[in-house]
Amino acid sequence: MMRFEALRHDKRAAIAATALIGILLAVAPFLIGSAAGSTWLRIVDFALLYIMLALGLNIVVGFAGLLDMGYIAFYAVGAYMYALLASPQFGLHLPMWAILPAGAAVAGIFGVLLGAPTLRLRGDYLAIVTLGFGEIIRIFLNNLNAPVNITNGPQGISGIDPIRIGGVSLSKPIDLFGFTLPSLHAYYYLFLALALAIVFVTIRLENSRIGRAWVAIREDEIAAKACGINTRNIKLLAFAMGASFGGVAGGLFAGFQAFVSPESFSLMESVMVLCMVVLGGMGNIPGVILGGILLTILPELFRHGAGPVQQAVFGKILLDPEALRMLLFGLALIVVMLYRPAGLWPSTRRRREFKGGAA
Repeated sequence: MMRFEALRHDKRAAIAATALIGILLAVAPFLIGSAAGSTWLRIVDFALLYIMLALGLNIVVGFAGLLDMGYIAFYAVGAYMYALLASPQFGLHLPMWAILPAGAAVAGIFGVLLGAPTLRLRGDYLAIVTLGFGEIIRIFLNNLNAPVNITNGPQGISGIDPIRIGGVSLSKPIDLFGFTLPSLHAYYYLFLALALAIVFVTIRLENSRIGRAWVAIREDEIAAKACGINTRNIKLLAFAMGASFGGVAGGLFAGFQAFVSPESFSLMESVMVLCMVVLGGMGNIPGVILGGILLTILPELFRHGAGPVQQAVFGKILLDPEALRMLLFGLALIVVMLYRPAGLWPSTRRRREFKGGAA
């Protein structure tokens, strides 16, 4: 009887916590916009895009244990898919609901194309191959402007159609029952809805037979194969699923920015997304979300705070805020990895592994 009462109490507490988080997420853009301005609200919108990317990479790195250093290529594929099909580049202006699934599918195909030749590779060798794949995609996008202009080369594609829902453009304020919803707020709610959908899909995958097969491959691929798991297909599925999430995020990025260029998909972006997964806690969905939020907001805090702090302490700016931002960011990552090697919010399994290794 006492156990039943405890379970009922835990269920009520979980419902109350979920409701509180939902309320906070709903009012967050208004609180951030009034307290910090539209610049920080725009940063929060980008944080949601990076959370989608980190969740997709977590499938490959965190669940399946496959080190992917070129993940940003799938982000680029989704972004250019949207840019080519919703801009004056080809004269096409397809709706978002048609482009995003197409971008996810094409990115998934590219994920399979990346995974197929690398099935026998592990560790550093896999990282080098995937890193090369990411750079190849970026260089292709940078040079596909001759002899036939497809991507407009290094100039990028501009004039991309904004995201529309039911004929309503999110790039302009929206009137709802006499209330005006600013554009950044509308994008926030769209990105939040899709991020929550990806979280839901990821949770279902983690607790499914496929998710357990990914974990088995991560822990011991030979033992997993001996147990009857088709490691080839399961690995390819991990690459495809992770890539499709990146394609969705890329399409949203293109519609949000109304401009894409190859410089937006550099190696540094791949490293940043990988750091989000590792810093937050590989394989743990809440940890990955935390890593995505921190590594999007923390560099901007350093960027905006480096100048005023130097001015207050030294009376002048000694170091360029941009250079100091990356220095402080790197130092913060080193400190966290020294004292929290499993990540800020690791999964229970990973925490036990690190404790066992320390013992």
